[in-house]
Amino acid sequence: MEQLGREYARLCAAAGAAPQEAVLRRLRGPGGGRLDLAAQSLSLPTCSALGRLLPGAAPLAALALGDCGLSEEGAAGPLSLWRGAGGRPRCPLLFQGNNLRTTGAEALGKLLRQNKSIRSLTLEWNSLGMWEEGFSFFCQGLRANNFLQRLDLRNNQINHQGAGELAVALTQNTSLQELDLRWNNIGLLGGRALLNCLHSNKTLKRLELAGNNVPGDILKAVEQALDHNQDREAILSEAQNQVNILSKEVLSLKDEKNKQFMDFVDTVDKQKEERARSEKMSAARVSQLQEALDEQYSIMNSLKTKLQMTEAALTLSEQKVHTLGELLSAMKQEQNSVAESHFRELQQQKQERADRESKLLHDLSAASEKNLLLRNQVDELERKCKVQQDQLFQVKQDLTNTTAELKLRAAEAEERLEMEKRRFKQSLEDMESLRVKEVRQMEASERSMHNRIQRLEAIKISLDEELSHVKAAALAERGRAEEELLKVRSQARLEEQQRLEHLEEKLRLMTESRDEAQNCCLKQKEMVAEAQAKAKQLSLYADGLKRRLEELQQHVDRKEEEKVTELNKVKVELQEQIGHLEAERTAQDGLREKIAALERHLKALSSNHREALLDKEGEISLLLEKLRMKEAEISRMREEEAQRASFLQNAIMAYVQGSSLGTHSSRK
Repeated sequence: MEQLGREYARLCAAAGAAPQEAVLRRLRGPGGGRLDLAAQSLSLPTCSALGRLLPGAAPLAALALGDCGLSEEGAAGPLSLWRGAGGRPRCPLLFQGNNLRTTGAEALGKLLRQNKSIRSLTLEWNSLGMWEEGFSFFCQGLRANNFLQRLDLRNNQINHQGAGELAVALTQNTSLQELDLRWNNIGLLGGRALLNCLHSNKTLKRLELAGNNVPGDILKAVEQALDHNQDREAILSEAQNQVNILSKEVLSLKDEKNKQFMDFVDTVDKQKEERARSEKMSAARVSQLQEALDEQYSIMNSLKTKLQMTEAALTLSEQKVHTLGELLSAMKQEQNSVAESHFRELQQQKQERADRESKLLHDLSAASEKNLLLRNQVDELERKCKVQQDQLFQVKQDLTNTTAELKLRAAEAEERLEMEKRRFKQSLEDMESLRVKEVRQMEASERSMHNRIQRLEAIKISLDEELSHVKAAALAERGRAEEELLKVRSQARLEEQQRLEHLEEKLRLMTESRDEAQNCCLKQKEMVAEAQAKAKQLSLYADGLKRRLEELQQHVDRKEEEKVTELNKVKVELQEQIGHLEAERTAQDGLREKIAALERHLKALSSNHREALLDKEGEISLLLEKLRMKEAEISRMREEEAQRASFLQNAIMAYVQGSSLGTHSSRK
């Protein structure tokens, strides 16, 4: 702050003026970032020096220039300072009690239009509303500013026209929250204008209108509108908080969904890997089963060769049995019955063996036929699989065609939507141009009425001046003509009455013209209300078009949902076909299991046949042993017959010898 004091002294010396001691003390003293120059009579060089000094200084927390008696030129310096420091945090700004008028109002309007950091502006006890042009410029700056939050305009001689300008500015301002207009001259029309602006301004929370001759019903309506704005602000803040909470929840849900989707993708990949692994294992298993089937076929072929060899051995054994039968038929008649019975037994055994062999051959032929049938069924299933694959390919092609058609329909719907949007935009532009023309006409009529009112006020001022001149002349004549007072009193009274009547007539004419101007203003306001009603109708039409767009969007969404349902149906049909194919595959696996069971049955039959062959070989060996025993018995019987024959021969010889001796003795 000491440096600010030295710089202020240097600038005053450069301007050829003496620095003010009170300002030096305030600049050099510890202010905590606040420069308080209130109640200091600041000169014009001091104001210009401050205007050049403070823009380059450190940022101030506040600047207080209240009750400083600033002139119009003196206020331009600090205001240009604040206008040039638009991005620096300088707030609040206190300018109360400085009698600012036209130039000050214009400087404040420029300040509000360019500065983006002031949040609070105190302008009480000034005269901003005295001149309508300056206050209109100030209202234009307020309308362009969207950063000011608090504005104090108490005791600024603001009339109903200034209140109308202020209401127009508030309709477009979106940042002001507190406005103090106490102790002005707003009146009924100004109160109505401010009440009407509250229908479009949703940010103003506090509006003070005490001491303005505003009716109580308008004050109550203003309070209700402000309460509505406060409620709306509370609802908006709560809704914003809920939106923030919901956005956070949506983000968390999105993260969870992404995680679940990634987990699902991982599980799908794992399932695909497991499926590929299982397919590989099933392919290896099928190859192993095919190899086992080939081995079984080779075993069956070897069994067939062995069966043929056994049949050849059986034929040889039959030949041997036949030769043995022929040899036995040459035996004795005693052994014929035994041989015949044995032969009948052998014939029965042969018949049984032939029946068994025929049964085995029949079973083998049935198994081969079943195998052929199974092969035919496998071929038929393969053909069905190919047909279903072709059908699946056809369904996929149809699906692609339907998706292409749906895309074309969606593109056509989007084109129609774009055409509707362009048509709607064109209609909005036409309506906006009509509204702009009407607003321009109304502004032109307002400007003409405003000029007329200004002319009438100028006439009023001139009449007031003429009245003052007349009164002064009357007083002078009274001073000069005290002696002739008795003579000319009646004549002076008559002249004064005539003049007063003339002035009253002029005043009456002026009041009538003022009433006409007010009526014109009311008509203009009614036209503005009609324009607003038209704008509302246009907004309703725009809302209808928006609803139409939403209906079209819903129609497109329904089409997309139908497309999704059709896709889901096709997917379900494909899944059903895949299920049928898997069922057929399971049927093929069942047929393969049946083939394996038949092969096991063939193995069991071959083992049984082998066991039967072994049994037959054992029986043949038993028969051979019986034949050897019979041959031994036959040889023993032959030996016995030979012994008997030798015995008989010996007996016969003995008998013959005995008979020959007897005859010989008798002869003797």
